[in-house]
Amino acid sequence: MTYDLMTLGRVSMDLFSLQIGAPFSEIKSFDTGVGGSPINIAIGSSRLGLKTAALTAVGEDMVGNFVIDFLQNEGVDTQFVTRKADARTGLAVLGIEPPDKFPLVFYRENPADVYFSIEDVKAAPIESTRAVLLSGTALSRGSARDATLYLAEVASRTETTLFMDLDVRPDQWAHPLAYGLNVRTVLPAVDVIIGTEEEFYSALSPNPEPIMAKEPMNEAMHKELNQLVQAMLNRHPEKVLVVKRGAQGISVFRDGDVTDVSGFPVEIVNTVGAGDAFASGLIYGYLQGWNWLQIGRFANACGALVVTRHGCAKAMPYNEEVQTFIASKEK
Repeated sequence: MTYDLMTLGRVSMDLFSLQIGAPFSEIKSFDTGVGGSPINIAIGSSRLGLKTAALTAVGEDMVGNFVIDFLQNEGVDTQFVTRKADARTGLAVLGIEPPDKFPLVFYRENPADVYFSIEDVKAAPIESTRAVLLSGTALSRGSARDATLYLAEVASRTETTLFMDLDVRPDQWAHPLAYGLNVRTVLPAVDVIIGTEEEFYSALSPNPEPIMAKEPMNEAMHKELNQLVQAMLNRHPEKVLVVKRGAQGISVFRDGDVTDVSGFPVEIVNTVGAGDAFASGLIYGYLQGWNWLQIGRFANACGALVVTRHGCAKAMPYNEEVQTFIASKEK
C-alpha cells in the first residue's frame, strides 16, 4: 500500500491566543498553526506513525504556502494539495478560556478547500490506500461535496476502509436540515462513523434544529439518539458507530454489541483538537488490528493529552507519549 491514510476536507491557518484565560477582546498576541479537522487527523496520524496524505486545497497565497510547509514538516504528503487561483486559504482565530470557553471565529467566505474536485480525487491512488477519512463539513458547499461523494464511492469498491468524522460546524450550512440530508447520502458507504452525541443526533435525526442552534441535548433527545443509532445498525449491521460522550468516554456500537471505554480524567487547558487526536488514535489502532477496547483506550489517551496542551495540530501526541501516558494511568 502507498499510504496508510488519506484525509479529505477543510484546511486553515489557525491563530491561537497566547493569553490563556483572557476574554477574546483582550487578546494581545497569537501562536500560528494549521487546522481543519481532516488536516489535524492527518497530522495526528502521521505523528503516531502512519503514512498520511492530505486531499484538500489552498489558495495561491502566502497562507497557502504556510499550510503546505507546515504539513510537509509534519510528514504529511502534500502532493495532492491543489492550489485554487480564485480563492483564499481559510483562517480560524481561537480564544482560550479554560475550562469550557474556547471562542472560535472562522474566516471561510470563499475558502479554497471547498473547490477540491472530482478531478483532484482522481489524481490520488485511493486503491492503494489502507484507509480514507471523510469529513461532514466538506459536504456543505462547492465541488468538495462532489469530491467527497466520489471518493466514498471509489473507496467502497476497493479494500480501503472508509472512516467519517461527522464534524458538525453549524455556521457552515445554509439550513439546519442541510447537514443531515447531505451526510446521510454518504453514510451507507462508510465503514466506521465517528462523532459526538450531538453530531450523531444532527446526522440521524429528522429534527436536528436544536443541536444546529447549539442547544444542549436533553433526556428526550438522548433517548431518541439511542433509537436512531439502533435503527441505523438494524439497516447496516456491518457498520461501526463510535459515539464520543465527553468525560464519560466513548461507546462503540457494532453488530448487536456495545463496547464502553472510559476516558482519562485530566486538567483542561484547551479542548480544541482533542476530537481530532481521538480520531487519529482510533484509526491508528484500527489499522494495527487491535480490538475495540484497546482502540478506544488508545484513542481516548490521544484526546486526553491534547486537552492538557496549548494549540491544536501542534498538540497532537507522538506514539511514545501516548504509550507512556497509558502506562502511567495503569500503575
